[in-house]
Amino acid sequence: MKLEDIKQVTVIGAGNMGTQIAQLAAQVGGYQVIMMRRHEELLAKELQRQRGSLQKFFVDKGKMTADEMEAVLSRIKGTTNLPEAVSNADFVIESVLDNLELKKSIFKQLDEAAPPQAILATNTSYLSVTEMASVIGRPDKVAGMHFFNPPAVMKLVEVVRAPLTSEETANIVYEMAKKLGKEPVFCRDTYGFLANRAALYATDEAVELVWAHIAPPEDIDKAVRLGYNRPMGPLETFDLTGGWGRMVDGEQDRIREMGFEKGHAHPLVRMMVRAGYTGGPGKKGIYDFWRDVLSKW
Repeated sequence: MKLEDIKQVTVIGAGNMGTQIAQLAAQVGGYQVIMMRRHEELLAKELQRQRGSLQKFFVDKGKMTADEMEAVLSRIKGTTNLPEAVSNADFVIESVLDNLELKKSIFKQLDEAAPPQAILATNTSYLSVTEMASVIGRPDKVAGMHFFNPPAVMKLVEVVRAPLTSEETANIVYEMAKKLGKEPVFCRDTYGFLANRAALYATDEAVELVWAHIAPPEDIDKAVRLGYNRPMGPLETFDLTGGWGRMVDGEQDRIREMGFEKGHAHPLVRMMVRAGYTGGPGKKGIYDFWRDVLSKW
């Protein structure tokens, strides 16, 4: 298969990440897109959110006409049925929650329902692509395709090659990322891949500075932004994306791959998450926890 052979892209998981990836595939890639989510009401909300996003950020700003918006939306269809979603797919992007057992279950279903030539990509932040590929009969067709949040804005895509990923598959995923307007990099299948692995240590140190009352989160992020010319500091990044909850949820996976010293979640992060300060849209994070709790404790 070559990139030009791909006509239909299916996105499994229509949360914030999957919805934007599906929009990219239709808007930038020009593909016919099937977006799958199990719950009808939530799927309808995500389809409506795509319309609102295109209207606000493109039509209202003169970057797209109303007719062009309708053309993009006409290329996106929704379904709650996974076999139906992938029956004619040339390229599948699985983008559900980072839970290994859930992803393995979905890959088993993809193996049964998707055409034999289809590329099966997983949008995961850190989980083993090798283990996902191990449960199906065509591991050569599986690769990681790690988009960063929000996918519509962030330029990086990590293309993760598992040991049995074919060179053809890896190259098609790489070229697909470029066609969607991204800057891809290759990476071997190792825990956390490249960017998140490097950022993990910076974030842990920043959390420790808050925990030790060295400085408030605002000043730590400001120092990182100005000192290293970064658009965002590590703490505000995790607050924005909901990274604290994922850090705790993925702790056992990290310990298994990296050992306790490197893989455990900081005590402050565990405390925050238990108290409901997980970060993410509309939710409180470490900035709020410092103001509400830690600065007075």
